[in-house]
Amino acid sequence: MKHLRYLFLLIVVFTLPTYAQVELENIEDDDDSNVADSAMVDTLQHDSIALPWPKGIQHKLSRLVNSDMFKTSQLGMIVYDLDADSTIFCFNEKQLLRPASTMKLITAITAIDKLGGDYQFKTELCYTGKVENHTLKGNIYCVGGFDPRFNSDDLNAFVEAIQKMGIDTIVGTLYADKSMKDDKQFGEGWCWDDDNNVLSPLIISRKDIFMGRFLEELQKHKIVVNDATINDGRKPADAYCIVNRFHTIDQILMKMLKESDNLYAEAMYYQIAASTDNHPASAKSARAVERRLVEKIGLNPSQYKFADGSGLSLYNYVSPELEVRMLRYAYMNDNIYNHLNQALPIAGVDGTLKKRMRGGFASGNVRAKTGTVTGISSLAGYCKSSNGHMLCFSIINQGLLHGRNGRAFQDRVCTVLCSPN
Repeated sequence: MKHLRYLFLLIVVFTLPTYAQVELENIEDDDDSNVADSAMVDTLQHDSIALPWPKGIQHKLSRLVNSDMFKTSQLGMIVYDLDADSTIFCFNEKQLLRPASTMKLITAITAIDKLGGDYQFKTELCYTGKVENHTLKGNIYCVGGFDPRFNSDDLNAFVEAIQKMGIDTIVGTLYADKSMKDDKQFGEGWCWDDDNNVLSPLIISRKDIFMGRFLEELQKHKIVVNDATINDGRKPADAYCIVNRFHTIDQILMKMLKESDNLYAEAMYYQIAASTDNHPASAKSARAVERRLVEKIGLNPSQYKFADGSGLSLYNYVSPELEVRMLRYAYMNDNIYNHLNQALPIAGVDGTLKKRMRGGFASGNVRAKTGTVTGISSLAGYCKSSNGHMLCFSIINQGLLHGRNGRAFQDRVCTVLCSPN
């Protein structure tokens, strides 16, 4: 009987479709015995398929990756069964590729892990001096916290707070406190001819016109500003804060992921940076936090290149394996997953997946982040298979002349994962 078992194993191994490059070897995880929470160190195993998976799944995925489109383009892909805690399928999963906007997943997971689900994006209004006879003899400070949702209603609340103090005249200067972050207006590796928002910590309605709008609103409400002087300056330690306006991390995540908003992603990235207490906040500080999380999930951060929070940069290089490990880490942590999952686009329902996978088994099932830049199409997220298991996956198509071909491939993969077999 023992000889028959060996013969059976040999037949199974040699009849696997070699063109699919399905890896059966175990991955050796980094030895990180010093990690405090060892239970959270990832142990992804590229072993044989965990039952009760139908054997037809791997065959169908193998046929898809054998498409003629991969004669002229690259593919990195991995599908992981979160309930069985094993890899279902992988193809070039360690390949370093540009993620496009699936980079926002890495940013989001890092942010929730570092900042917590109760974090707020704040903008403050403060003043120095004294109020006498309806006149403020001192200065006003608008303190930016890089809140991309700050709008006209929030600005009106600033003006109303000044009115409630009985102030109708300001004898002093209006200061813009932009000290929260560095003075870099764009991300590293962004294309010069893209129409991107300026990365200022003090913005209104997505534009770097905060102080001009503030002065206009003061004058509209009959508040006189002597000389109407506007300067940049840091709020003094003895300043009094009148009011602050804030938006929650969930509000930012919703637009950042559902609509793939780049400004919101960069705002999130700089919140990560600011949490390190390195002032001014910089992308370098955010990267340091990302690298620590990569180590925690059992990978070597030196093998990847992080440049920005949105995926716009040409300098980002990650692997599908890294994205899946991040998704697995999030799934294992309710405090992360509950915030992340509700903000992901739903296939055939909303966000950037609203018009994709409609009417099939993947519709309403797949929750994933899309990614598109010239030559790149990507998709990474979660879905539930027909056997009831929760899956996470990452698919990165690179070198595409037509992005629609990548999207069609990704949709077919998701349909296979969600369909009865």
